[in-house]
Amino acid sequence: MKIIAYSIRDDEKGYLDKWAKENGVEVKAVQDLLTKDTVDLARGYDGVVVYQQKPYTAEVIDKLGSFGIKAMSLRNVGVDNIDFEAIKRNGIKVTNVPAYSPDAIAELAATQLMRLLRRTNTFDRKIANGDLRWAPDIADELDQLTVGVIATGRIGRAALKIYQGFGAKVIAYDIYPNPELEKEGIYVDTLDELYAQADVISLHSPATVENEHMLNDDAFSKMKDGVWIINPARGILVDTDALIRALNSGKVAGAALDVYEDEVGVFDNDFGSFEAIPDERLKNLIKRENVLLTPHIAFYTKTAVKNMVQFSLTSNVNLIKNGTDENEVTF
Repeated sequence: MKIIAYSIRDDEKGYLDKWAKENGVEVKAVQDLLTKDTVDLARGYDGVVVYQQKPYTAEVIDKLGSFGIKAMSLRNVGVDNIDFEAIKRNGIKVTNVPAYSPDAIAELAATQLMRLLRRTNTFDRKIANGDLRWAPDIADELDQLTVGVIATGRIGRAALKIYQGFGAKVIAYDIYPNPELEKEGIYVDTLDELYAQADVISLHSPATVENEHMLNDDAFSKMKDGVWIINPARGILVDTDALIRALNSGKVAGAALDVYEDEVGVFDNDFGSFEAIPDERLKNLIKRENVLLTPHIAFYTKTAVKNMVQFSLTSNVNLIKNGTDENEVTF
């Protein structure tokens, strides 16, 4: 059995080598993304393990199919960049890692919210300029606020427990409510109800056609004045232009964004200087004291990276040997 793992970073390599040795499986690690220019590297292998934000195109998937590869395992959750029809046409089974570390994402969401509420970004900038005064940057306390959690999957549930731990009132919305949370009575019936009640909105939804630009001008108009927005989920959930307008008007008091709708090709790159970042809207957000932006690093913990690598390899072996795995994605 031979597996090729694409786009392996230095921080993943040790976990990959350890798993390969313990499981007696030959795994070839390459740093290249899986594209039309690199797909030929997979010839002669039984399965592929991948992680990238660029699309897995029909051309690439058809090539994998022509090599007889029927097992493709993603080291991440999202599958929205896969050509589903090509997957079906070639009879390829796909797995993802649905829960590599919900706590990692939830912890960053809560950390960034607390930074917003305590105005740490503002104080960092003031102190750097020798200004040690308190006023006018008085803080809010989370235990006095209502947090609206949108989507209560593994990550959403981890986040709401942290918010509750700070003493916040938590309400939630999900089209598929969790039975245990239903017993707590935290669900509202509609997004509009959540918008109207929440001082903080914490997004934990997957990316789908239906929820693209979920937070748009109309949604912001239904929220409380001075609402805080937390998005460690998917960039396309937020209409960037609408968010900038809401920040300008004061409707949104501040935002913590770990994702951005145009992040592909920008995040995880070094441009050498702030001025060289090739996205004016992104720079607009970064410049604001009341916006905290991180380049999609909520998942980036030792625990999560290890799980992403090793869980995906295990799933790939299961697909190759048995034709099925518990993390198989249905298209």
